[in-house]
Amino acid sequence: MVNKDLGFSLWLDFIERDYLENDFEDLVKRGVINGATSNPSIFANAINTSKAYKNQLDTLKGKTPKEKYEALAIRDIKTTAQKLRSCYDENNDGYISIEVDPFLSNDTEATIKEAKRLFRAIDEPNVMVKIPATNAGYQAMSTLIEDGISVNATLIFSPTQAKNCIDAMNEGFLNSSNNKIDAVISVFVSRFDRLLDSEKIGIMNASKIYNMVENNKNKNIRTLFASTGVKGNNLNADYYIKELFGSHCINTAPLATIESYIIKPQIEPKLPIPKDKIDNFFKDLESKNINMENVYNKLLKDGLESFEEAFSDMLNGLRD
Repeated sequence: MVNKDLGFSLWLDFIERDYLENDFEDLVKRGVINGATSNPSIFANAINTSKAYKNQLDTLKGKTPKEKYEALAIRDIKTTAQKLRSCYDENNDGYISIEVDPFLSNDTEATIKEAKRLFRAIDEPNVMVKIPATNAGYQAMSTLIEDGISVNATLIFSPTQAKNCIDAMNEGFLNSSNNKIDAVISVFVSRFDRLLDSEKIGIMNASKIYNMVENNKNKNIRTLFASTGVKGNNLNADYYIKELFGSHCINTAPLATIESYIIKPQIEPKLPIPKDKIDNFFKDLESKNINMENVYNKLLKDGLESFEEAFSDMLNGLRD
């Protein structure tokens, strides 16, 4: 559940048209969620497996695969934004995110151009544009915020990436005249634990970045904990939501994870974790010859490649 007193938000990491038009609004009205996120993998799965897109696709024959995808995605994102608008108008988040073409992650100007085009096409104020945290992405984040577009910095694994995002976002806010925009730093969590067969590295790394964001003291920049679905049966489904429960932050999670969490929501904050505890944890990892820089680089590379692959597969499936 959303905890407005604490400042904890819960967003749904799932988009599919039939669900949007039926059950989604109930989650919003019940205060379970106050936002949503999407990514190329989520859209690929929805479009490739759901019959809800067939009628619109029949009207798009002759269009390029990317034109078809954008038509489908824009409609879904606009629908979601409208269903979340009451939250947005009440200053209770209400954001839905759409990601730029993952193949643009190393092209600043193309990223900015596409982000602005998608934002205009959706034409709803409560849309966040997701920008991968690459060297090309940081300037794009700053420019978009300056131009009044909320930003979701995604695929963040390392504290260095987080710092670069914070610096870029601060610059954008400093030069922006729009006071109704926000930015989030999406820290991926569970991928660390799956890679290293651990239950704690993802939590401690995310907590370290959360502390960095809070020390920045910009109320318009928050940590968003992503990749919080549990793989396997060793952990409770809502483990990553409960362990990262705190103020001034967001957790975006799959539907099944949220359904598990609301049965018995977390009450007491788990964050912040003290700096010395985090530092000692990573010193211990270093003593075990775990090189976190190598881990960060691998996870970012794998993340970018997985989004590119999902996007390509989806486009191939949309060919006439």
